Amino acid sequence: MSLDTRWGRTTLPPEQPSIPQRSGGTGAYWMYLLPGFALLLVIVIVPLVWNVYLTFTKWKGVRAPEFIGLENWQKILTDGDFWTSFINSVWMILAMVVVPTIVGLIVAALLFDVVGRKFGGKVGSFLRATYYLPQILPIAVAGIVIGWIVRPGDDGALNQILGWFGVPAYDWLGQMPSALIVLMVVMVWVQLGYPVVVFMAALQRVDPELYEAAELDGANWLQRFSAITMSIIRPEIFVVTLTCTIAALKVFGPVYIITRGGPAGSTLVPAYYAYQEFFTKRNVGYGATIATVLTIVVVIVSIVFIRVQNSLERKERAGL
Repeated sequence: MSLDTRWGRTTLPPEQPSIPQRSGGTGAYWMYLLPGFALLLVIVIVPLVWNVYLTFTKWKGVRAPEFIGLENWQKILTDGDFWTSFINSVWMILAMVVVPTIVGLIVAALLFDVVGRKFGGKVGSFLRATYYLPQILPIAVAGIVIGWIVRPGDDGALNQILGWFGVPAYDWLGQMPSALIVLMVVMVWVQLGYPVVVFMAALQRVDPELYEAAELDGANWLQRFSAITMSIIRPEIFVVTLTCTIAALKVFGPVYIITRGGPAGSTLVPAYYAYQEFFTKRNVGYGATIATVLTIVVVIVSIVFIRVQNSLERKERAGL
């Protein structure tokens, strides 16, 4: 410790403030987590356990559930409607994952690299918001509008337009495969804005000097896009693909509003099929079985996506 002896005086350095010691250890932190744990227990864990229990019962929603063992699980293996619903989930994945991800990636790159350069960032932001608009549009409103467009007979907007070219009226939602095609087109329209917004945000991380260097080396836009853009925004591609796949597997609202699973159950999806068994047919145990299978599929898909992403990241780090 040094003393200040200037002018014949001795002064002590200012005393450092003492840091108060925390008491209570780490136990106090858990108090802040208790509300979240309570909500998780009440909203997720307890309903999940109850749902799994109902898969082994026969229950109409009143009185006590009747335990029947594995009958619901045996029934689901031979249920044609159940397998039709999961086959339709594959079509939903095509409409909500494959097409929006590919198209959204191209649109985001064009908005960021072409439109942004020629017309400025404001035009690109406006177009991005336009693409995202169907995401915030209530599905009930979208369903009513789509129903008016594809209404059977001459009073439907689409049939009226086709009538101008001499095409006879068509029942779009009353026949297959047109009902499924209409549903898929609606899902592409609704889902496209999400990957566009995510990918445009991811493109902000790309260093423009990489594009300039590649352009000086003679690389065209497609080569720059595949070699630079795809490698840098790969984490966002995995996030979009995973979240959209989960949304496609558990899609409910558009099917309920537009087709109600028709015609003759040909557009059933697992979530809507479980809803029918729960609330229309009062087969609560069997509806719980469908919902449990759907949950298992979603968990498996999530694990596979995460493992693939981690494997690719480890290979990239090893290559570096």
